[in-house]
Amino acid sequence: MNILALDTATESCSVALLKNDRLIDASELAPRRHAERVLSMAEALLAEAGLARADIDGIAVGRGPGAFTGVRLAVSVAQGLAFALDIPVVTVSSLAALAMEAPNDDAATLAVIDARMGEIYAGCFRRDAEGLVSAIDDEGVDKADHLILPQADAWNVVGTGWGEYTSALRGQLPSAPRWAESARYPQARHVARLAAPQFAAGDTLSPEQALPVYLRNKVAQTLRERGKAPA
Repeated sequence: MNILALDTATESCSVALLKNDRLIDASELAPRRHAERVLSMAEALLAEAGLARADIDGIAVGRGPGAFTGVRLAVSVAQGLAFALDIPVVTVSSLAALAMEAPNDDAATLAVIDARMGEIYAGCFRRDAEGLVSAIDDEGVDKADHLILPQADAWNVVGTGWGEYTSALRGQLPSAPRWAESARYPQARHVARLAAPQFAAGDTLSPEQALPVYLRNKVAQTLRERGKAPA
C-alpha cells in the first residue's frame, strides 16, 4: 500500500511516503511557506519512489492541534488529493506524531506544542509493543502551570512548549524528565507509521470526514488581554 502523509501543524513542513515497507520523507522548517512547499515536496517524494499521484492508495494527515493556518492547510490538501484520487484518509494527532520523536522506552511521553498566548497544546502517551504511541489522557490546551498529568513513574518531554515553559512544566512533573528536547516537531513519517495500522484495518475516513482538531476556538488576544487597553 502506498500512503502519502502530511503534517504542517507547526513551523515544520513535513511530507512522507510509505511505499509498502519503505518510508521516505522530507521535512524543513518553513514558517509561512507551507502552502508554497507542501505539494512540491510531495511530488519530489513520489518521483523518488517512481510513483505517480494515481498510485497513492491513501492519505494520512496530521489533524492538529497546532497553528490554525497550518492545520487547515494540511487537512485541506489531504481532502483535495483524496477527492481527486477517490481514496480514503486517516487523520492522526499531531501531538501523537510529536510524541514519536521521544525515545522508545518505558517512560510516559508528554508532547507539548507552544500554543502562543501563554498556553500549550499537550498530550500524554505511552509506547505499545510495536513502538507506536497511544494516548493515556485527553489532549488539551492550557497554561503550562495548570497542566495536570496522569500517573507515571518517569516522563520524557518533547516539543516547543518545553522550550518556552520549562520551569512551569518542571513544576508539574513528579521528577526531572528522563529525556527532554524542545527543538522537535511533528513529522509526517510518524503520521504515516501511526496511520498504517488503521489503513490495514480499513479504519479510514472519506475526504469530507477528515477534519482538523484545534482544541480551542480563540486565535488572538484582545488589546485588553494584552494590556494595551484600559480595563
